[in-house]
Amino acid sequence: MAKDTNRVSLKQRLIHATRTFASFSLIWLILMFVFSVVELTLNSFTNGLPSGFFNLMLWSGYLDLLFWLKWVLIIYIIYVPIYLLSPRLAKITFQVLMLLFFIIQIILLNYFNAALVMLGADLFGYSLEDIKQTVGSSGGLNAISIIIFIVLISIVLVSTHFFTKKVRPSLYVALGLPIFSLIFMSFSGYKAVGKINLESDFATSLVTNKSDHFYSSAYTYYNPVIFETDIYSDNYIGDFFNKFSEGIAFNFIDEENYPFLHEEVTNDVLTPFFTPKEKAPNIVIIVVEGLGRAFTNEGAYLGNFTPFLSDLAEDGMYWKNFLSQGGRTFALLPSLLGSLPFAENGYLGMGNDMPNQLSLLNTLKFNGYNTSFYYAGDAQFDNMALYLNANKIDELNDEKTFPSGYKKLPENNGFSWGYNDKELYRYFLNSRKEVEEKPQLSVLLTVTTHSPFLIDEVDKYNAKFEERLDYLKFDDSEKESHRNYSKQYLTIMYADDALKNFFEEYKKRADYDNTIFLITGDHRIPEIPMSTKIDRYHVPLIIYSPLLKRTAEIESVSTHFNITPSILAYLKTNHNIKLPKYTSWVGHGLDTTRSFQNIHNLPLMQTKTNLDDFIMGEYHLNGTNLFKLNKELGEDLVEDQTEKNRLKGAFELFKQRNSQIIRGKQIIPDSIYSNYTPK
Repeated sequence: MAKDTNRVSLKQRLIHATRTFASFSLIWLILMFVFSVVELTLNSFTNGLPSGFFNLMLWSGYLDLLFWLKWVLIIYIIYVPIYLLSPRLAKITFQVLMLLFFIIQIILLNYFNAALVMLGADLFGYSLEDIKQTVGSSGGLNAISIIIFIVLISIVLVSTHFFTKKVRPSLYVALGLPIFSLIFMSFSGYKAVGKINLESDFATSLVTNKSDHFYSSAYTYYNPVIFETDIYSDNYIGDFFNKFSEGIAFNFIDEENYPFLHEEVTNDVLTPFFTPKEKAPNIVIIVVEGLGRAFTNEGAYLGNFTPFLSDLAEDGMYWKNFLSQGGRTFALLPSLLGSLPFAENGYLGMGNDMPNQLSLLNTLKFNGYNTSFYYAGDAQFDNMALYLNANKIDELNDEKTFPSGYKKLPENNGFSWGYNDKELYRYFLNSRKEVEEKPQLSVLLTVTTHSPFLIDEVDKYNAKFEERLDYLKFDDSEKESHRNYSKQYLTIMYADDALKNFFEEYKKRADYDNTIFLITGDHRIPEIPMSTKIDRYHVPLIIYSPLLKRTAEIESVSTHFNITPSILAYLKTNHNIKLPKYTSWVGHGLDTTRSFQNIHNLPLMQTKTNLDDFIMGEYHLNGTNLFKLNKELGEDLVEDQTEKNRLKGAFELFKQRNSQIIRGKQIIPDSIYSNYTPK
């Protein structure tokens, strides 16, 4: 009889555990719906909505439901044993976990609302100091965000304490939840039903459950999918390499020891556009923070907010379909100056373990150039200073070296990224002699067009912004949409004016006639909603110089990887600089074809932990999605398994080479490094 009593007791406790779990889990789902409503409402005020509120709410609720279904069974399996030990402990555990979940959800929602990109495993790619600097300079907490946080957390606490007693589903419903979750997770295509592609990348990101994205990204980061195929095997080459070999121009010579070492094949495509002087030219590379093609120059789909750069592009060589290599600044210097692979968290993330490599910096210094770097912020950020010093930079100038008399950007909660663009250019011009014995390579990196987008001359540029809206003939709706991001547009117009002033002053210098200028962006500002996945990387490239004998508007695709090989090829042709026979560039030179095409097969890394993008021909692979590019570098989602396999094969080949660098293989032999690097 006692055994029967215990059996009944256990059965009743299991029933009660199942029903109380169902109460908690349904409250959890309802609260996710509530948080999604709050998120969409906040975005409607701060950023505007890309489509109707209820349409977005339906998609958001759908994705919340899928996320919930993925976890119901797992949590049920954990909850029931705890409940059998102690119902009170189970209840407290679920309440605490739910509270932590929604605290993290609030942080993720707030991050997206401010940055318009979802936070993922990229969080793990930054040092604590980098995170403190980024968060501090971007604004931190304010009274409104604190109030919203308190209100939302109060809703969670009240719901888990009171409503779970009132929401008590029947046993059949309660049992149905984990069973339905099991069926859903057993469905082979469950991942596919969660993939959506709305009218813009911003809309898709907006409705995505931010916790789902964060946890999935974190899981992938710590449990990466290992591609088992040996890249050196004949089978791999037969299956993939021959299918896209027409786009690969490299002859790799020692893949076992130096995965990226190959014969130099870069053609000199720049000389036909120039009339070189006898003395090697000065080279000034200006990288404008966040300078995206979306709002730069004629044909920009958000409108042209850089009138000076447009004029400069007309008088120079202008690549309208150019791409940065990364979605953040971490990828800039190694890609632009060294055409280097990404390693695990970006090449700079290797820190002191960065292998020796050749770059534009040490190669030109070896050939008699003086090299300098000017940054308006702190060059320690992202290990930039470490990389520059490793490449034998002659002069490293950042916010710590600015003399007195220069004004910083306005502070936000006590933080500032550094000096504004006008002050950076003034510092550069004041510190450079007009006549130098050695030719000069100078790299400048700005910070004004970075969150929190603060400038001193707000009234002046707000007036210019409103004038520009009229000039572009926007209707009232378009004007209102742009005003949601007025802070960003003000800094863009400020940056354009700063460049105008810079060139006006530079023209007065004796060295102007023998200087080649390159202007590009490190990536596109993410804090203005993006239309496509490729939009994050779409930046302009302008080469301008008094040495130019003809101009060109170029529609073919090139990237930051292609700049250094082309500069060196030009200097070798016209000024006999010495270059090694073997190099490690990931990219070959710039494509100067005027019509739209892409001859490059190149990876793009959005964040320090997100290497999901690859371009080849007219296609862009983003994760498991394939997009076809058009001549404006817009893109459409396509279903073409053959093309997808081709890109996946090429991408995996790069990843295999890249993984060798992570595991300690070298970029170039010591003999090449010592023979072409200044002592």
